[in-house]
Amino acid sequence: MTDDVCNCYDNWGIGIHQDSGDCSERKCPYELAWVDTPDKVGAFHKYAECAGRGICDRGTGECACFDGYEGKGCQRTTCPNDCSGHGTCEYIEDMAFAATWGDYSNQQFRTDAKTFDFNSWDAGKTRGCVCDAQYGDVDCSKRMCPYGNDVLDVRDVLTVAEKQQIQELRFISENASPITDSTGGVTSLYGETFALTFKSRLNETFTTIPIVFDDADLPDFVNDIQLALLNLPNRVIDGVSVSAYKELTALTTSGSLNQNNAATSTSDHDGNGAQTKVGSADGSKTVTETDGNLVSSTMNDMVRVVIQFTGEAVQGPQHLISVEDYECSNGCTPKITGLSLQYRHDHATNNVTETVLADFNSYECGRRGKCDYDSGLCECFTGYSGDNCNTLTTLV
Repeated sequence: MTDDVCNCYDNWGIGIHQDSGDCSERKCPYELAWVDTPDKVGAFHKYAECAGRGICDRGTGECACFDGYEGKGCQRTTCPNDCSGHGTCEYIEDMAFAATWGDYSNQQFRTDAKTFDFNSWDAGKTRGCVCDAQYGDVDCSKRMCPYGNDVLDVRDVLTVAEKQQIQELRFISENASPITDSTGGVTSLYGETFALTFKSRLNETFTTIPIVFDDADLPDFVNDIQLALLNLPNRVIDGVSVSAYKELTALTTSGSLNQNNAATSTSDHDGNGAQTKVGSADGSKTVTETDGNLVSSTMNDMVRVVIQFTGEAVQGPQHLISVEDYECSNGCTPKITGLSLQYRHDHATNNVTETVLADFNSYECGRRGKCDYDSGLCECFTGYSGDNCNTLTTLV
């Protein structure tokens, strides 16, 4: 061009600033800089060659990234020790809030935990490890040990009965027909199958066998749920109490029908303490009085399933149970027909909630031993034994 100055093709130049010259050197990819000086309006993280975290090879046009950075233009971080082969390396914008998908507020998502919109400059740059089940620490290099309650732990209030965690599952059909229509409400769910998924403190996920939804025979429905939970592998749930309540509300302007049936069953793996009761239970009345006339609400009829964790392996806070209510047909495990539930379309309705917080605690090795992070086994202190060191063997 004019005065013998080269107008270089894209990605060619010479020198640090790549300003013309003889166009004999390659440029390297530009990405948002990790650290740079502000411009005159105070903007940071402008585009920089190799993102300011690598040296450009002018012969190949590729960045030689510094330790801890990788990718085209060194635009993302590596994960510690590549997560030791026991986890996945995830961007910060994909990090989940909770352990299970229903743990956050009343928002409902199918399979993932609640995430947030992360719009900062490093949303797609900074990464960390999400460890596989039974592994932990920042690089997923350590085996996790069993959790349990400290047998000498002092409860906050000793004058009241011990509290065990209780979760409530609400089954409300998306069919909004009134109960005067035999096909409406939970009646439309009868005979369909679903499953429950439980996530342990070691991040292991277990899903039950198919459970038949039976609002007509609550005692049988309760026993099916209880046995399905107790039969999960590795005695992950070693004791559980299950109750079910059916609440019906008719759509009428002259009166109200509120019918509440209940069934309860409690058992453990040893078969001790099993009992079944059928009777009445108080339900929430959704009827209001206007000028002497009863006016019912438009809420569907509902089946509430109350699950109380009673076993030693599930003392203290537990992750929320997930209801597998989507169809899982041929070639899928467990094979279920699924349930058409209201919460799928109404995010203000949560189908799994924690109603009672346990006053037990949950510690690594029951706070009465040390974890061998190579084997994932507890080395209990003298006088204690068991998988999680919560069995007292020495009486003083």
